[in-house]
Amino acid sequence: MEYKEEDYLMLSGIQHFAFCRRQWALIHIEQQWQENEHTIAGELLHKNAHDPYFKEKRKDVVISRALPVFSRRMGISGECDIVEFRKTEDGIPLYGHRGFYQIYPVEYKKGSPKDSQIDILQLTAQAMCLEEMFSVEIKEGAIFYGEIRHRETIKITDELKMQVRESFDEMHQLYNRRYTPKVKWTKACNACSLKEVCIPKLGKASSVKTYIHKVIREESP
Repeated sequence: MEYKEEDYLMLSGIQHFAFCRRQWALIHIEQQWQENEHTIAGELLHKNAHDPYFKEKRKDVVISRALPVFSRRMGISGECDIVEFRKTEDGIPLYGHRGFYQIYPVEYKKGSPKDSQIDILQLTAQAMCLEEMFSVEIKEGAIFYGEIRHRETIKITDELKMQVRESFDEMHQLYNRRYTPKVKWTKACNACSLKEVCIPKLGKASSVKTYIHKVIREESP
């Protein structure tokens, strides 16, 4: 199955989806968004990485920034922060350059490595788009974390690719239904830029019926 371009979802949405399905739906279905210190810091870090007019070549590495990518199979499109084309004997030809090159995606994040796979899934989705576009296999990429100023090497495994495909399948289903999942409060809600919109603690509140019965019991002699 292949998706039409008008049905494409945002590639970057997989990070929101992996963090919280409701957050993804609020942003991508209901078009709601609020800035906080985390989102602003992330945008500042991406400014240099997302300069499409800045091209660079370091010895045997050609660096492309803000490279548009897409996948007809998954129905997504977006941009890679940085894609390095590394010269190698068994790579692919690159227009305007001699020799053959290996594709190496690099995602930029403002913080430090997370306990979850949120960032890794986004990088994997980028790699899968590049694989489809260039007819290659990408076994490795990296995530640069601004807080520690260090790259973390990521192996692109079949298990990660399966998780990405399943996530986008579910995202398409929710989007087509225009369905926003209900609140499920966790500690991670405290750092979410949409907590004032989502009001996650309402999900922990008792029902109106329970509340009324409680008030009646308290007021009874």
